[in-house]
Amino acid sequence: MNLTLTVLNVVAPVFLLAAVGFTWVKLGFEYRLEFVTRLSMTLAVPCLIFVALMQAEIDPAALSALSLASLVAYVGVTAAIAVLIKLTGLDQRTYLAPLSYGNTGNLGLPLALFAFGDLGLSYAVVVFAVMAILSFSFGIWVVSGGGGLGKLVREPMVAATLLGALFLWQGWETPLFLTNALDLIGQMAIPIMLITLGVAIARLTPSRVGRAVWLSAAKFVICTGIAWGTGLWFGLDPVAFGVLVVQLATPVAVTSYLLAEKYEADADAVAGLVVVSTLMSVALLSLLLAIVI
Repeated sequence: MNLTLTVLNVVAPVFLLAAVGFTWVKLGFEYRLEFVTRLSMTLAVPCLIFVALMQAEIDPAALSALSLASLVAYVGVTAAIAVLIKLTGLDQRTYLAPLSYGNTGNLGLPLALFAFGDLGLSYAVVVFAVMAILSFSFGIWVVSGGGGLGKLVREPMVAATLLGALFLWQGWETPLFLTNALDLIGQMAIPIMLITLGVAIARLTPSRVGRAVWLSAAKFVICTGIAWGTGLWFGLDPVAFGVLVVQLATPVAVTSYLLAEKYEADADAVAGLVVVSTLMSVALLSLLLAIVI
């Protein structure tokens, strides 16, 4: 009973905030998705990442181990998904990136915070940063058929990650007034991301639902299995291990749909993956959290 309540306390706030965004749109209220997304991804999330890393009380060896484990896990997941796509004859441009890189921002960060506390959030930021770098480089290269490096260089989240890692490594801190300001900005990132997730899902038109169901299930099994094995191989501490597994198990991100739309991949198919995998994650992530907490 206590475990059930613990999982419920972790999962419920995440999906309730997403439900707020979903309901907001269905009631006909205005929500400027492009503006809010830009505000979140260029200001709020970078501030959250920078402050979380700067103030993280993580042993440098543990930080290095988690960073390397995250990279190895994502390489393994990408390779496994590529094999799955090849065997099933699916379009690589459409499916490889969405199935490889999950929603570690909108869902992963708040889940880690609620499940593992501030230390979990710091660890989750590391995994999120590794995913973001891969997604905005290799991921865009796959979807677009070339390019992506320029996008990576200009991405504020990447700059915030590198700068935060530098401050953590050197033991530096910004002046208190600046830290408080950055922290205040960063605090709005998680609720904004969750509400925006609900808004985006409300506006999507799912396609090929049957295929989306089995692909979402396959993604969860592959990502969870590889993350679990990688975490054990690197001997991560319990919190880092739990964060790595949960982060990689997150569903398909809304940004995958936006990228598919931008680079003329099959955006409707990706929309189906986003909606179906997110709905399935309510049960799947709850079960996973019950195991790793």
